[in-house]
Amino acid sequence: MADFLLVTIQVDLYDQLAENLETDLINAIKKFNSKGVLIDISAVSIIDSFMGRIIGNIATMSKIMDAQTVVVGMQPAVAITLVELGLPLNGVISALNVEKGMELLRASMYNGENWEQDDDNSDE
Repeated sequence: MADFLLVTIQVDLYDQLAENLETDLINAIKKFNSKGVLIDISAVSIIDSFMGRIIGNIATMSKIMDAQTVVVGMQPAVAITLVELGLPLNGVISALNVEKGMELLRASMYNGENWEQDDDNSDE
């Protein structure tokens, strides 16, 4: 979508598929000169520490390539699991839904912002 990549994860990812997603997404950022990545995980019901690290890696690599990452649609059980596993997903900005996530990406792009996740700005 314009300067943004929209990724919808429809299934629980096993390790190899998650690694492929990471590689493909970083290559797509380069290919399309994307300024933002929106990852919709609303269909994901279970997340493990490996998948949590993959999401964090995607955000870090995207930022290095001058693209912001927003994760949207996180189920309450997934959020609880991430906290219990001690995976705060540093560098990952979250929003409740795709609409709010796109607003964050647009604001970042048009205001030239390069933001970090703070405890008080998630789900705004």
